[in-house]
Amino acid sequence: MLADKDRIFTNLYGFQDVGLDGAKKRGQWDNTKAILALGPEGIVDIMKKSGLRGRGGAGFPTGLKWSFMPKEIKERPHYLVVNADESEPGTCKDRDIMRNDPHMLVEGCLVASFAMRAHACYIYVRGEFIREREALQRAVDEAYQAKLIGKNNIHGWDFDLYVHHGAGAYICGEETALLESLEGKKGQPRLKPPFPANVGLYGCPTTVNNVESIAVAPTIIRRGADWFAGIGRPNNTGTKVFCISGHVNKPCNVEEEMGIPLRELIDRHCGGVRGGWDNLLAVIPGGASVPLLPKSICDDVLMDFDSLKNVQSGLGTAAVIVMDKSTDVIKAIQRLAYFYKHESCGQCTPCREGTGWMWRVMTRMVKGDAKVGEIDLLQEVTKEIEGHTICALGDAAAWPIQGLIRHFRPEIERRIAEFSKIAAE
Repeated sequence: MLADKDRIFTNLYGFQDVGLDGAKKRGQWDNTKAILALGPEGIVDIMKKSGLRGRGGAGFPTGLKWSFMPKEIKERPHYLVVNADESEPGTCKDRDIMRNDPHMLVEGCLVASFAMRAHACYIYVRGEFIREREALQRAVDEAYQAKLIGKNNIHGWDFDLYVHHGAGAYICGEETALLESLEGKKGQPRLKPPFPANVGLYGCPTTVNNVESIAVAPTIIRRGADWFAGIGRPNNTGTKVFCISGHVNKPCNVEEEMGIPLRELIDRHCGGVRGGWDNLLAVIPGGASVPLLPKSICDDVLMDFDSLKNVQSGLGTAAVIVMDKSTDVIKAIQRLAYFYKHESCGQCTPCREGTGWMWRVMTRMVKGDAKVGEIDLLQEVTKEIEGHTICALGDAAAWPIQGLIRHFRPEIERRIAEFSKIAAE
């Protein structure tokens, strides 16, 4: 298990004071000026050496992403945008960070913005997060009053922080759709290139990062890149907040070491699977958009980017959705198919038409009202959607169905056979 001394989020459950005084007692805002004294290149270098990979789903190296920003400010200002539009089903880590430890995020915004030479940062909060936005705004107001941020602050880097409330669209979690929404336009993804680091918010150099990626930055810099890189496994370093829900005895958010075995994560922190480990049917290991894994793989798989990629799934946001044997796994994936149909922005034909088609076929397969040949047709259609859309929502809609067919094809065939038998009678 992760040692308590290595935990970054020490108030994840909100048992302590969430205000500025409590944050300072936990080590936040501790000589932040010394961090900024390292200079932008020094901060980016530490982040690169730490091996931190983006905690929002894609797992792209954070320090490398920061380094893409132009090295000097010309006629266009630089911006940092924090993606707090946490809408992936099963994911609930960022809301606890904003609600219970908001100053970690505020300080992280200052440090990251300085590293990218940005004087302004926008935090885009999911439309359904009311209390989280209020808690975050209180922390921002406290930081302004204490002259930690703002014009002529004590750190010597003029910096303004804005909390922007979205309207509750899943597609706005995609970074370019988020930028469109932030500009007051319809939340639809942009074609890339140009990438946000060159043409982002208001046509200016912009970096979009996840809440957790930004919140951990000051702690990593204070403790050193070697400390963070020494936790976890090579190329999968550091700590991660896991969200475990579904059929476990104690659903929870917990910060753990990257690369912890899935079974250990569930048994130690969640009191095990409801009805015992042998009652496990499948687990979605990284939020609704990644393929599920059957129990046979869950027995010994490790929870990190590369290990899950090797078993044809993904860590994603580390939202672990546990399903025991009482689950109708076909109906579960059909419900996710409806979610992606509903949340598609409709800009790309494969996604707009394909998500609805897949949901309708999945709805028939829940009853078994289909032909066996349609399983291969459904698989083929998922491949036609995957990789053929502007953003990754098409992939997110296709992967759960691919995982179902890969691991539970016999169950689909059995249901079709049963329906055919009843229909024939």
